[in-house]
Amino acid sequence: MKTDAPRGSRSLTPGPGRWIGRVLAWSVIGVFLLFFVVPIAWLILAPTKTARQLLLDNPFSFGGFETLAANWGELMAFQNGIVWVWLGNATLYTGVALVITLVVSIPAGYALAMVEFRFRRALLVTTLIVMLIPNTALVLPIFLELSALKLVGTPLSVILPFSFFPFGVYLTYIYFSTAVSRDLLNAARIDGAGEFRVFAQVAMPLATPVIALVGFFSLVGNWNNYFLPFVMVPGRKSPIQVGLAELLSNVPLFNPTTAGSVTISLPVLALATILSVAPVLVIFLFSQRFLVSGLTAGGTKE
Repeated sequence: MKTDAPRGSRSLTPGPGRWIGRVLAWSVIGVFLLFFVVPIAWLILAPTKTARQLLLDNPFSFGGFETLAANWGELMAFQNGIVWVWLGNATLYTGVALVITLVVSIPAGYALAMVEFRFRRALLVTTLIVMLIPNTALVLPIFLELSALKLVGTPLSVILPFSFFPFGVYLTYIYFSTAVSRDLLNAARIDGAGEFRVFAQVAMPLATPVIALVGFFSLVGNWNNYFLPFVMVPGRKSPIQVGLAELLSNVPLFNPTTAGSVTISLPVLALATILSVAPVLVIFLFSQRFLVSGLTAGGTKE
């Protein structure tokens, strides 16, 4: 008994190794906070200042609501409010592509996971290989194909490539393989349900988390895609990400040749950047419960 007490008391006292681990952990957290939170805080406060205040005042000071309103008016006046056109284009491209992605990816992943058919393994391996190819490497062949079909410059030249989402197929395949019981589906078949009814009325309600996950990844990837829309739909048909590049080209600090023409100040550019990420941020805030459940659904196999 006398020897056990000191052992217990010593185990409650953190050793040097534990303190070092805590220091390292908090150091890593601090680095991540500096790397992510500080730029976001600066970006949020930048539109409340003038260009001079942004360069001379405290980077994390608040400018004023009057300055924010003036910067908003300057952004809306740029090319007669073309920023709304860019946002509308981005919504159209990502929205239609999202619907097509879900209509194709969810049944494809279900079929790969639950249905035995010829060349199933070869199709799955092909999906994995395509996932490893960078999207930028596919822009040139996609451009040549769509140019042959005379679709370049039309919304379909962006929507169709956006709808091609092999990662969504593989993610759905993993979900149905690990998180959905085959016995439950077989019970529905024994009760007389056809394959389509089993998928629509049994598998689909269980797949709500992965549907949200695939949809969110597709939406974020397509909304932030710059290179493909830049090549396919220049001008007023561009989405907001290409529009930001045009705004950037009108900032004298980054493009001195804009002197004497229409110029955009840094606070206005920061405001446009916030406006471009706001839709994705709002969607994330309202769908994070489904995203978390989708990320953890395949963690255990039944």
